[in-house]
Amino acid sequence: MIPRVRWVVVAVVLVVAAAIALWPRDDGPATRTARPGPDVADARAAAALADCATGTPGPEALRGVTATCLGTGEPVDAAAALGGRDLLLNVWATWCEPCRAELPLLAEYAAGADAVDVVTLAVQSPQGDALVFLGGVGVKLPTLHDGDGAVARALRLPVGLPASYLVRADGTITLISDPRVFESVEEIRAAVDGGLG
Repeated sequence: MIPRVRWVVVAVVLVVAAAIALWPRDDGPATRTARPGPDVADARAAAALADCATGTPGPEALRGVTATCLGTGEPVDAAAALGGRDLLLNVWATWCEPCRAELPLLAEYAAGADAVDVVTLAVQSPQGDALVFLGGVGVKLPTLHDGDGAVARALRLPVGLPASYLVRADGTITLISDPRVFESVEEIRAAVDGGLG
């Protein structure tokens, strides 16, 4: 074999061996470890969100569906976070411009004396981005993060955001369709009172 050809063969063998050594392997679920997500501790501290309620069985459609409480970073059962009381659930995303205007109205409504609890659900957005978004609009409501879309699927989230649901203490969930986007605190109050009436 000519020395030049021999070196080409050696180089090809080394490249193939390196590729095999560096190729990612899937050794199955037993040995897989979760990759750590980006550090969002600073964004979480800056957002200073209210903690998520837990412990009370809630809507059956959401039982066993896990979300993350953005205020703490801890996983929570979505049904338990929404159970035991009448509340307004608002679903939003960081890319949603109407959400940017609606969320402060929801916070203003929630601060009222006769308001039901308001919980928000961030979808289709990384946790860090959602925390920065909420900090930017000054909203500190309890917020769930739907990282894998399981909560949205259980809710049968309609096309287009934002979307708000009235969740009753008995576990029934009703999409508020009139209006789909709140433009005033009065609209929020009327929709909630009408839904609970």
